[in-house]
Amino acid sequence: MSVKHPYRRAGTVIVAGTAVWLAGISPVSRVYITPDAVERLRMLEAGQRGWVIGQHLAAAGTVAVPVGFAAFARRLPGGRAKRWAVAAAAALLAGAPLFVSSLSRRASDLERFAYGRGSNAPFLAYSGLHVLALAALGGSLLASPAKRWIGVTAAASAPVYGAILVAKKDIPPFVFYIVEGLAGAYLMTWEETDSAEA
Repeated sequence: MSVKHPYRRAGTVIVAGTAVWLAGISPVSRVYITPDAVERLRMLEAGQRGWVIGQHLAAAGTVAVPVGFAAFARRLPGGRAKRWAVAAAAALLAGAPLFVSSLSRRASDLERFAYGRGSNAPFLAYSGLHVLALAALGGSLLASPAKRWIGVTAAASAPVYGAILVAKKDIPPFVFYIVEGLAGAYLMTWEETDSAEA
C-alpha cells in the first residue's frame, strides 16, 4: 500500500461494499415504495429469483462496509481520531448481523416481508447503530487531517437521520450507505502530507 495513500485499501473495501449493497437492493426495488401489501407480494413472487440473489448481495455489502471502516480505524495513528474511528467501526460491526438476519428472513419468507409481519426491532437497532456510527465517523474525520467537508458531511447526517428514524420508526438504509460510500471514496484518494501523521 502506498504511504501517500494509507487508507486506499480501506476506502476501496467500503466503496465496493456500498456498491454491492446497492446492487443487492435493486432487484424488485419498487417493492420498497409500494404501499399495498398484496401488490408487494405479487411483485416479489414475480421477481423472486432476483430478489433472493439481491438479499444475498445486500448481506455481503452489509458485512464488507464495517470491515472497511475497521481497516481504516486500524491504520489511523493513536489519538482522538482513532478512538472515534474504532467507535464507528464497532457500531457498524454490531449492527451488521442484525440486518443480515433481516435480509435472510426477507429472502426466505416473501409473504412476511410483503405484509410487514414480525418484529421491526432488529432493523431499528441496526439503523440506530448506523446513526451512531456516522456521528463517530464524523468525529474521527474532524479530529484527523482530513478535509473538513467530509467530516462535517458524516457528522451532520447523523442527527438528520436520527430525527427521521425517531419520527418515522423507519428509514431507507441506502441513505447511510451513500454517506459511508462517499467517505470510502474520500479515503481512497486521501493523500498524506508531510505534516500529517503517518
